[in-house]
Amino acid sequence: MESFCVNSLYAVSPQPTLSPRTKQKKPWPVRISSMAATTGNSVKNGAVLKPLQSNSKSNNSALEQLDIERGVCIPFRKYSPQIVWNKVLESRGAILSLISRGVEIVLSLGLYWSALVYDFLVGRDEEVVPFRARQLRNLLCDLGPSFIKAGQVLANRPDIIREDYMSELCVLQDDVPSFPNQTAFNIIEEELGQPLEAVFSRISSETIAAASLGQVYRATLRATGEDVAIKVQRPGIEPIIYRDLFLFRTLASFLNGLSIQKLGCNAELIVDEFGEKLLEELDYTLEARNIEDFLENFKNDPTVKIPLVYKQLSGPRVLVMEWIDGIRCTNPQAIKEGGIDLDGFLTIGVSAALRQLLEFGLFHGDPHPGNIFAMRDGRIAYVDFGNVAVLSEQNKQILTDAVVHAVNEDYAEMANDFTRLGFLAAGTDVSPIVPALEAIWQDSSGKGLADFNFRSVTGKFNQLVYNYPIRIPERFSLVIRSLLTQEGICFTLKPDFKFLEVAYPYVAKRLLTDPNPALRERLIQVLFKDGLFQWKRLENLIVLAKENVAKMSSNPALQVRNTQTQRNWKVAKKLDLTDTIKDGARLFFVDEGIRRQLLLALTEDSKLHIEELVDVYRLVEDQIDIPSVAVEVARDFPTVVRDILLSWSSSVLSDR
Repeated sequence: MESFCVNSLYAVSPQPTLSPRTKQKKPWPVRISSMAATTGNSVKNGAVLKPLQSNSKSNNSALEQLDIERGVCIPFRKYSPQIVWNKVLESRGAILSLISRGVEIVLSLGLYWSALVYDFLVGRDEEVVPFRARQLRNLLCDLGPSFIKAGQVLANRPDIIREDYMSELCVLQDDVPSFPNQTAFNIIEEELGQPLEAVFSRISSETIAAASLGQVYRATLRATGEDVAIKVQRPGIEPIIYRDLFLFRTLASFLNGLSIQKLGCNAELIVDEFGEKLLEELDYTLEARNIEDFLENFKNDPTVKIPLVYKQLSGPRVLVMEWIDGIRCTNPQAIKEGGIDLDGFLTIGVSAALRQLLEFGLFHGDPHPGNIFAMRDGRIAYVDFGNVAVLSEQNKQILTDAVVHAVNEDYAEMANDFTRLGFLAAGTDVSPIVPALEAIWQDSSGKGLADFNFRSVTGKFNQLVYNYPIRIPERFSLVIRSLLTQEGICFTLKPDFKFLEVAYPYVAKRLLTDPNPALRERLIQVLFKDGLFQWKRLENLIVLAKENVAKMSSNPALQVRNTQTQRNWKVAKKLDLTDTIKDGARLFFVDEGIRRQLLLALTEDSKLHIEELVDVYRLVEDQIDIPSVAVEVARDFPTVVRDILLSWSSSVLSDR
């Protein structure tokens, strides 16, 4: 069904005020006071704007809100409330099926909720938390794949559920009951249109892994002898998913007005976000496309392995991929004993994660230890691409802005970044949250790289989410989970590993070398603070960027790959600042404001800062070929002259 972007009529609405939530004892697993979603406002020219509602309210308003937050408009999608409605009601006996399923869900969850109420009334709610958390996990398994997937989502939502329950629900990511082999083999034959023996010479008699929506087998292709992984969808899962989404959305629509008024929680938006991701994961042809996208992104990276996908053997319910012969990160001892260089492996893992997030905008949303492998040649390999999230160019730039604002200690702008990313309702007064952000960041970063870790920052942020009306959009809950999981893998393999000692050099290199104009602008923001040029920051950026280049060019995985494949992978051994210097020269001549700031930087405090300039030159003199850079600048000179003349003529015309 086609979805339309909201970009027309707006009306000014009062500015919401951000205030701490009332602190109270919360015995429930779900934080019933969480203000878990935005209300659909947007900002234009400094005013707080809200879309005008037509007399017939659109069923897709929550989806439109998601498009606004993401900075993209998805023209066609597998999910919408109307699609779910039509899919469910077109089946025979739909009403009876819905009533039966609704009664089952209400009874199961109602009995569980009654037990929580009883625990609270008798004053034993805290002491039975481990038992109730396990009970909730088992209950979700009994209710089926929709609820298992919901439990997996809740395991990463501190804005909705308590931390102790989150820990128990994380088990659902790895430990889900499998379905019978013969049923799986029948589904494979239906998708292939021929017997298993005609395609595979061997197939494992037991599942290799089982998840909420499917399970995996290992097989050998008869035609080529290649080993493959076969992912098979659970039988009859689609009508169950659609029926549950129908019930979820109906309940959300019924409660939405109350939830927004009393809790600040847009129930429809939460269900739509969940339903959209769930139906995407349900179609294995989309996962095949995700794999191809990852292959394209990492095609020139010899340190990352993405499995090939056999599209001719795959379909909506079956996915056949190249078998990854590596060591799962669930077995750290085997990795250590396998002779794999841990520092090299962890470095390429962190770099690959950051590239997905900040460079490609397409990242693996479920990188738990069972989905990440250490190849015996030192590479990192990913599997299971059903849960993939996409960040728009706008969101990537905002994330970069947030990093820059953190470096500049500009916490007010950092709070505004949260609004732009959809964590806070548009137009919300962020002033109360600024001191909390400052306390979190300074407390975490003030200890230095040695003690900094994302888990401690996330723990403090979770408390902030608990106290203020902050909603974590689904794609960013995946980002948080992705970073936390990969950091956890790093610590498991090497307890004293410093995540930021790899992350910072990567970000520094991108800021200094990426030709993207948006990143050039962020680099300028980093180098200037309160109108003053930050020489020390420039030196630190260069040192960190050189460190990143040195680590990646000397990585053992790269050396092994060159030997094995007889291919000379083009990996930079020096920090290439040619484009940065060219852009800097252009800005100096064309932009009067930048020129004035740079000249002031050289004459601050009534003295020439020649010593600082020399220090910077010494840092880069062994990294760049000065004659080549001079030639490049000379080639660009006519364009610079043209831009100067255009800038001068525009200035003259504007004065007139």
